[in-house]
Amino acid sequence: MELADPIDFAGRAVIITGGTKGIGAVIAEAFLAAGAEVMVCGRTAPATLPSSGGRSAAFHATDVRDPTAAAGLVAAAAERFGRLDALVNNAGGSPDADAATVSPRFVEKVVALNLLAPFYVAQAANLVMREQPEGGAVINIGSVSAHDPQPGTAAYSAAKAGLLGLTRALALEWAPRVRVNHITAGLVRTADATALYGDDGGAAVAGIVPMGRLAVPADVAHACLWLAGPHAAYVNGADLAVHGGGEIPARDLARRATRPPFSSP
Repeated sequence: MELADPIDFAGRAVIITGGTKGIGAVIAEAFLAAGAEVMVCGRTAPATLPSSGGRSAAFHATDVRDPTAAAGLVAAAAERFGRLDALVNNAGGSPDADAATVSPRFVEKVVALNLLAPFYVAQAANLVMREQPEGGAVINIGSVSAHDPQPGTAAYSAAKAGLLGLTRALALEWAPRVRVNHITAGLVRTADATALYGDDGGAAVAGIVPMGRLAVPADVAHACLWLAGPHAAYVNGADLAVHGGGEIPARDLARRATRPPFSSP
């Protein structure tokens, strides 16, 4: 049996939404390093674009919450590269907010960014991919909040749960030409780790993760490469957990805290 190179994306084109910073920028760099042509988007142009091996991503100013703008992003990539092989719906996020007092406007914006925007971009991408002999792949970046909501994340958790449901629905409708999969991302150490996880950059939080560390953006990027590549050709409608095993249950953490340290005989 001959195995295709799982990280050779030469001659292929990829869109990464929210790909100008954080996890999205590292995903863009990973696809560039694998040989792909990459377009990233955001509402404003960054000072520098993701790059690798002397090549940089293209940029298209887009508010992905706007269906017309989302379609324009896909059209720009297809025109520039002549094709579209993968879409990574990475744009998303939300500050914590009290569900009892949060405004309707806030809820609408959170749902628009984390659920409606991926739908809009995927719709446009599907129109291009389904006409290609090789089809294409859509990857939605989700969150552990879809499975295990935390206080302050009601709107975000609901939107991310919807994204997982959307993934499974589109996988049914668009196969076999276009595969649609989901990544459940856990705690990720980014430049904002201090603001998100405390002054220690997440060192204490890492203690609740079975792998003993937070993810780094490259962990998510590598999962994207696999899902978009030939070794995942039969993977459709999947939810790939990239969260280090989730969180150790509180009862087990309490038991560990009171357990005497191990000593060898």
